[in-house]
Amino acid sequence: MTIRWEEITYDNLTNIEKVFEIYDEAFPIEVREPQDIFYQSLDYAKTRLPNGFRFLVGYEGEQLVSFATGHYFAEANIGFIVYIATNPLIRSKGLGTKTLVKIEELLNEDAISAGNVSLRATILETEKQEIVHNEAEKEDCIKRNRFFERNGYKKIDEIQYIQPPLNNGDSNVPLNLFINKNDVSKEEIIKYIQIIYKEKYCFVNRIDKQVLKSCLEMMGIENVHLPS
Repeated sequence: MTIRWEEITYDNLTNIEKVFEIYDEAFPIEVREPQDIFYQSLDYAKTRLPNGFRFLVGYEGEQLVSFATGHYFAEANIGFIVYIATNPLIRSKGLGTKTLVKIEELLNEDAISAGNVSLRATILETEKQEIVHNEAEKEDCIKRNRFFERNGYKKIDEIQYIQPPLNNGDSNVPLNLFINKNDVSKEEIIKYIQIIYKEKYCFVNRIDKQVLKSCLEMMGIENVHLPS
């Protein structure tokens, strides 16, 4: 399979609705952001340089086969992959890995543009089995976690990670946190979470600061990065 890669930007919103169809099917409701957040992320990329946001789409011919989104956070020189999914109608071994490798490459380009040799690490969240609603979601959850482990990510066990509620009225969500580096201390991981909460969940998602502070406290993490 030869994949053609494109990026969605405000100047190129081609097939964004098809991406949202795959997105809605691929993820449980608890970890699905409102679609407006994707547009807010594009805004963020313009106003928070050298931080960045990548919205990657893969095509085979004219058919959309995969997508991935991710942020680069310069303060810690890390990538944060938000979503990655493949078209369920496409059966191609290795498509997910190719998409992951490509989004990692783009985030590493952002790190280099910010004056670094390369990314320090890439982090991502995945669902735990206790939040799924049916056997199909459970199977997808297991596959997703195994996929990241096969591709060099390890689960962070030092902290019981919590994702803040993505939709008004929702509760916070316990998730697995994965990282693709082995030589990272707990102190560094705490810093990464603090920055993710500030840049992603405060500035992009615009979640109430008191909600974010409460989630950090539940993880035993001091709030030193959220704006007052």
